[in-house]
Amino acid sequence: MKVLYKFLLLFLSMVIFFVLNLLLGTVKIPVDAVVSILFGDESVSEIWRNIVWSSRVPQALTATVAGAGLAVSGLQMQTVFRNPLAGPSVLGISNGASLGVAFVVLLSGSLGGVALSRLGYLGDAAMSVAAIVGALAVMALILYVSQKVKGNVTLLIIGVMIGYLATAIIGVLKFFSAEEDVKAYVVWGLGSFARVSGDQMMLFVLLMVGLLPLSMLLSKTMNILLLGDAYASNLGLNLRRARLLVISCSGILVAIVTAYCGPIMFIGMAVPHLCRALFHRSDHRILMPATMLTGACLALVCNLVARMPGFEGALPVNSVTALVGAPIIASVLFRRHQSVE
Repeated sequence: MKVLYKFLLLFLSMVIFFVLNLLLGTVKIPVDAVVSILFGDESVSEIWRNIVWSSRVPQALTATVAGAGLAVSGLQMQTVFRNPLAGPSVLGISNGASLGVAFVVLLSGSLGGVALSRLGYLGDAAMSVAAIVGALAVMALILYVSQKVKGNVTLLIIGVMIGYLATAIIGVLKFFSAEEDVKAYVVWGLGSFARVSGDQMMLFVLLMVGLLPLSMLLSKTMNILLLGDAYASNLGLNLRRARLLVISCSGILVAIVTAYCGPIMFIGMAVPHLCRALFHRSDHRILMPATMLTGACLALVCNLVARMPGFEGALPVNSVTALVGAPIIASVLFRRHQSVE
């Protein structure tokens, strides 16, 4: 029953933070006006209706599913590699997405004179496609390597090296690019839940809503992987195939979130630790839905802080995720260390 109460608390927290994302922002809109807008009252100010439907609702939905996806991806990576510091970017998949966007933003401007990032909707679509292609290309390379090496540590090191290589190429592209193109790339790299709207938002949400339940099917496999390679093999688990499935699922989630929102850091690494401390369990049948809800809550909180009333515009989401998440995860690890002693 305690587990059920905790799930209920997480769900209610997610609903509360979602509603707060609709009510609060740089523009003050009365609560009754927001409620009327959500129920389709057209007598409310058109400006307020545009703010709610074109900005706040898409941001809240994007933050919810992106946070859930990154949290699940982080849990999968930490389970496969049995490494508490593993996260969605551990295999260089986020770096691959960044490299794809760098080619669109930086290289296209250097070669063609006009960067695709400055072409409005076409540029945004090109950046999303480039991020997905870059992330999936790195993931394909990682999956190929995983067929050739046996140890998780070796695969982890190779992934980190691929990430460093992608970062080095991005650095070279920055050096030869115009200042405006570099600025556009840096802004993309700060991450944002406000970048997705309209049809893009609907497609993003539908993709994540379809993928997240499918990731739940790997809960049993991940539970067996926790027992160790020898014991898992004795139970009849094909270690290579299991590792391939979990890494593929994690990589696809990261690729899609990075393509639409930019490289959102920290949520994937912090949330699994927070859920383990909250539930005191290692059963992935409980941890998977718990990380989804907790990741959604943390992303909504970060989005709320990023556009708190009083700020002109919005703070970078990556800065906020670190500011909000780092103290939480540090306190969780500190308490765990004290309880062990």
